[in-house]
Amino acid sequence: MQTSARDVLVGRQAETRRLDELLGAARAGRGDALVLRGEAGIGKSALLAHARRAASGFRVIDASGSEFEMDLPFAALHRLCVPVLAHLDDLPGRRREALEIAFGLATGTPDPFRVGLAALELLAAAARERPLLCLVDDAHWLDVGSSKAVAFLARRVAAEPVAMVFATRSPGAGELDDLQGLAVEGLRDADARSLLPASLDEQVRDRTVAEARGNPLALLELPRSGGFAPPDLSSVPGRIELGFQARLADLPVEARMLLTIASADPTGDPGLLWPAARALGLDVPSASAAAAATELVELTTRVRFCHPLARSAVYRAASMDERRTAHRVLADVTDPVADPDRRVWHRAQASTGPDDDVAAELARSAARARSRGGMAAAAAFLERAAALSLAPDRRTELALAAAAAKLDAGDADTAAALLTTVVAMDERQHAQADSLRGRIAFVRPGDGDGDGPMLMLRAAQRLSSVDPERSRECFLDALEMSLVVGRASGVQDMVLAAAPTPHSPDILSALALLRTDGHRTAVPLIRAVLDGPQWTRRPALAVMLASELWDPHTHAAIVEWLMKTGRESGSPFLLRLGLAQTASQAVFTGDLGQAIAAIAEEEAIADATDVPPFLYPRLQLAAMRGHRAEALALFESATATARGAGQLIANVHWAQAVLHNGSADYPAAFTAARQAAADGDLFLAGLALPELVEAAVRSGRPDAAAEALASLTERAQASGTATGLGVAAYARGLVTGEEEHYRSAIEHLEESPLVPYRARAHLLYGEWLRREGRRRDCRRPLRTAHELLTKAGVEAFARRAATELRVTGEKARSRSDHTYDQLTMQEMSIARLVATGATSNEVAARLFISPRTVDAHLRNIFRKLGISSRRQLRDRPDLNTGPRTQD
Repeated sequence: MQTSARDVLVGRQAETRRLDELLGAARAGRGDALVLRGEAGIGKSALLAHARRAASGFRVIDASGSEFEMDLPFAALHRLCVPVLAHLDDLPGRRREALEIAFGLATGTPDPFRVGLAALELLAAAARERPLLCLVDDAHWLDVGSSKAVAFLARRVAAEPVAMVFATRSPGAGELDDLQGLAVEGLRDADARSLLPASLDEQVRDRTVAEARGNPLALLELPRSGGFAPPDLSSVPGRIELGFQARLADLPVEARMLLTIASADPTGDPGLLWPAARALGLDVPSASAAAAATELVELTTRVRFCHPLARSAVYRAASMDERRTAHRVLADVTDPVADPDRRVWHRAQASTGPDDDVAAELARSAARARSRGGMAAAAAFLERAAALSLAPDRRTELALAAAAAKLDAGDADTAAALLTTVVAMDERQHAQADSLRGRIAFVRPGDGDGDGPMLMLRAAQRLSSVDPERSRECFLDALEMSLVVGRASGVQDMVLAAAPTPHSPDILSALALLRTDGHRTAVPLIRAVLDGPQWTRRPALAVMLASELWDPHTHAAIVEWLMKTGRESGSPFLLRLGLAQTASQAVFTGDLGQAIAAIAEEEAIADATDVPPFLYPRLQLAAMRGHRAEALALFESATATARGAGQLIANVHWAQAVLHNGSADYPAAFTAARQAAADGDLFLAGLALPELVEAAVRSGRPDAAAEALASLTERAQASGTATGLGVAAYARGLVTGEEEHYRSAIEHLEESPLVPYRARAHLLYGEWLRREGRRRDCRRPLRTAHELLTKAGVEAFARRAATELRVTGEKARSRSDHTYDQLTMQEMSIARLVATGATSNEVAARLFISPRTVDAHLRNIFRKLGISSRRQLRDRPDLNTGPRTQD
């Protein structure tokens, strides 16, 4: 049909060498992936063919994206995995079930959270027999689920004998953009000339080389369409497509119709093509012979076009009536029981105008797609259903549902475009549209701090007169989402100002009291909210309220619920929030190893679900550890991400205050703490107050210290927790210089799990005693502070304690050797899980890597720690701190 792949590979020595290196590394057990990027016809498929030929000893599996199947969830991943499905039984139950559901082998809703990991284990199992080569052509047409899954695989095959090669057009291919790529450029003129027929006129040869711009397919196709037309300045792929269409010009009508039917069917199934052709009364033998003679299509056990551009050229060349006819007969011959969704899609494409029956069937297909986790497919069905609906209100309802599905599928741009077509019929639909626009603004970089909250608040206000209860829910949605994305600054004021009066007190009532009457009045209602079930619908707000009360025990209970519910439900959001809060809790309780492990796991899940990780636990960890250079670099990066506003910047200010107080840079600490307190954010403003008091006292600002102490005292007395009272007491000691306040702080904080704050109470007391000239008395609290801080890894404050001890003539003990100082974050996470008795498979499931990768990390961990067994990991006290957990 075409010149051979060998011919098209003229001038591709560098590209084939890179592919050979990839295969060689995979043979040695060092897996990797490569994305070939270039325009249509540039030779990417020929390079894939070279990889296939060069993969001696490999098992080769392949798949390709299809423009017509981009909305079918996991379609391409299924095709890739079919040859190795015999290994499905090797997978643990939950992962095997995830793939079975995704591939339609079992009923249920697929868990995208587990599909990638299950596919990784499936390929790893297949690669145990011999190395595995995965080839994916036309990756720009992969469905969303498959694209996310194969990108996940590509980032995690490093420890497997697996090579993955993707071919995609420029620019970019979404999920694959971050993978290492190889740009496939046009051939040099000398190589281009070698592909042209020797009999071609020299002038025509020169012009063809110039117009083809080094594109091999263009060099093969342009001479076929003649060489005497004026120069064409259109894109090379466009010219190639026109060349393909030129082959249709002299075809008999029935042959053209047969090709049109073939181009409208993405399955390439002759079992559909031949019945559809016969249904139109076509002379199948004659039409198929004429079609095959064009060399555009191969009609054998599968229907294969010579190039994706050939398929699109045939489809575009057909008239609208011809396309509708093709889809109509394909719908007629598609099994309504085995493949109802494809059948209704063909019916929809065959429609000439509104059709409520087809629209209703499309809506049912959307529901089926959603139940399988195919939000992109659901959105496509709903969008087409809206276009075919006669009733305006129903059309608007479906369009809104389609936009919501697009947003849930991660396509905010298309969702926004859909909303521009919506004509809302009533206040509820107006509110739904505004809410969707608000959600879009929150997830689009640069939009969330401005339009996002206002749009969601406008949605809530629209409902305030027609549905007050739903209106308050919308207000809470706006506040919860702003907390989740770290952009709550200012949103709370707008919510409290506009929310309608409730029938009974709720979370908004508690926040309103907090704002108008202060902590003493609001705390009882806040506690009632946290003691009831309603907070589970607003977990981000709940953790902020618990922290606002300086109540680590309630916070710990909420974190436990988040982790349990997140793991049981498989919700990536709940689990990520639970892990981020676990890390935050561990920072404040002085278990920095657990904080590091939780951060690593949250980042693994964020990577697996293609969302940015939470940054605030890293900020808190950096501040508490006191590694100045590392912390300052992180602060700079987070400030750029936060764009100077929102909770993230408030976290930066608090973290700066802690870091600078730890290193005794009190003027810098004062500036940062004052900014954090002035931001007024839940939790963070109160958390900044003890830092502000200490920095203000030590930098000679007594009025600022007294003002911050008054605010901190009100909060602590209202909450009544030992932690809050203890922190307020040592802050009071700083301001008053009275010993009883320091002693009261130590007494209260003995009951608190927040070890760093307990240690700081001893440190401040010891520093005060030394300044009072009581050198002997100061040693005990300073020694206690140094021991607690050193054991916890709170290094900057530990150095402060050590300096004070040296001034008294006592040498501080050397710093503790922490396991996490010797390991990377991911290694620390693996080490802690293994220390609890988790197997490599269980660790792999938690961190979304392969068991072989876990074992490779373990070898590094053993080497760094100077040990040789898992048992020795369990013997390290700073690792074996929690119960064993199952996937």
